[in-house]
Amino acid sequence: MIAKADILKRLQTAAGKPGKKLVELVYIETRTALSRFAENVIHQNMDQADHRVMARVSLGDRVGLAVGNSVEPEAIESLIRNATEIAENQNPDPGFPGFGQSPPVKETPGAFSSATAELSAVGRAMAIKSAVDACRKENLSAAGLFKTELKASAVVNSLGTTQYFAETSTEFSLTASDDAALASGWAIGCARDVNTLDILRLTQTAVRKAVLSRNPQPLPSGEYTVVLEPAAVGQLLLMLGFLGFSGKSFAGGRGFMAGKIGEKITGEKITIVEDPFAPEMAGMPFDYEGVPKQRVVLVENGVARGVVFDRRYAKMAGKEPTGHALPPDNSYGPYPRNMALAPGTVPFEQLIASTAEGVLITQFWYLNFLNPGRVQVTGTTRDGTFLIKGGAIDRPIKNMRVTPAILELFANVEAIAAERVLYPQYSSIMLVPGMKVGKFALTEDTEQG
Repeated sequence: MIAKADILKRLQTAAGKPGKKLVELVYIETRTALSRFAENVIHQNMDQADHRVMARVSLGDRVGLAVGNSVEPEAIESLIRNATEIAENQNPDPGFPGFGQSPPVKETPGAFSSATAELSAVGRAMAIKSAVDACRKENLSAAGLFKTELKASAVVNSLGTTQYFAETSTEFSLTASDDAALASGWAIGCARDVNTLDILRLTQTAVRKAVLSRNPQPLPSGEYTVVLEPAAVGQLLLMLGFLGFSGKSFAGGRGFMAGKIGEKITGEKITIVEDPFAPEMAGMPFDYEGVPKQRVVLVENGVARGVVFDRRYAKMAGKEPTGHALPPDNSYGPYPRNMALAPGTVPFEQLIASTAEGVLITQFWYLNFLNPGRVQVTGTTRDGTFLIKGGAIDRPIKNMRVTPAILELFANVEAIAAERVLYPQYSSIMLVPGMKVGKFALTEDTEQG
């Protein structure tokens, strides 16, 4: 990793040179190491390091962007020249909000772990071996990945903004399966510090689910009470982020939050906060425009409260930016990457124990948009779906098709677990509990036979 002082000096020198243009430089350095395994064998080891520099140049409301991979001073100067030439040939952009001057942010405790940064391929292999051995004892096949990432981000502009953040993360996932018995079990975990990642517990969870799910039986289509494990809740929450918590859809009058601020949109048990400062997440404290991030209440006791903004869509909506701009070479707009769903008061096991008859769902598979206007998605259950009877697991059932309208689903929440776990997906990390939901439609998947 390039030293903080070194990279900031290079960026400040390039951005601070006098001229009629304004310059913004974004630097992202990553080192990703992972081991993938399938059928009880590691089949891929990768250790990849890369860095990107993005230069945006503003000539009034004409803006140019150039992207490169070199951090040598002459290469950064060349990027700025390229971005300037692009800006000179652009049409005016009346929506461009300009660059901002932001104060330096405080360091985020717990975001960086030397143990994670230094974990070797041998260390990953030993952890995978323990998972494979546990699967073999139950005649199961193990598949999954073990990944670590080291990342540094910096934003510097010619107005004086200077931000820098270094972080580590690690992720372990395991699918234990028995194809002959149509059985599979799954678990996933993530952390900043690899020493806090409980791979043994994750392995035991995946193996236990696979063993319990052998020889699943069909369940008739209908409405059921369901108990959703945290990963399933996280997958639904991620869809809400895509469908409505972005300032882009809000400012454009699209998305379920547009025109709904102050109105009830879910059940009162639901509170969702974009909270990069939660100790469990230790998120990046600024965005890729250098704006300090804010904690944003999205939904409070079922009432729509706010969305996240970058500078462009804040200007369009007449709001202040919340520090959620993505890198300048993206077109997705601002996005909440550290959502937390408020916990309930009962242990997760009580959600099952209090269910006379229902279905336990581990996770969803191929969840995708079905009807964005209704905030409706479709997918199937996966890797451990069980019938609950008399407050206990009764038997495994075959995977079923789901088509929930998420806001309606959240209106039918009966109870939320007190425990929360981190769930990673699509470069987001969410802090989520399990929940019990009534009137959940499940459809028998006839393709399973």
